[in-house]
Amino acid sequence: MKKTKKGIKKEVFNYTVIFEPAKEGGFVVYVPSLPGCHTQGETLDEAYRMAEDAIYGYIKTLQELKEEIPKEVEGSIVAKIPIKI
Repeated sequence: MKKTKKGIKKEVFNYTVIFEPAKEGGFVVYVPSLPGCHTQGETLDEAYRMAEDAIYGYIKTLQELKEEIPKEVEGSIVAKIPIKI
C-alpha cells in the first residue's frame, strides 16, 4: 500500500495488458485478469492512457459494488509459443 499526503493508504494494482494492432489502425487493448476490460487507441500512447482509464473505472465499479478486485498471480509469464502444423 502507498501512503498519500492525507495519510490514507492506497493499494497499487498491476495488471498485464495486451496491445494488439487493429486492422483499421491503432491498437485494441485487453486486460486478461479483468474479464470484459477492453479499450482501444489510435496510437500506442493513447491506447496506454485508455487502458489506465479502463482499468481504473473497472476497479472503481467493483469497489462501488463491494465486489472483490482481481489480482494477478505473482510470477506469471507471458510468452509466444510457435506451433508448426
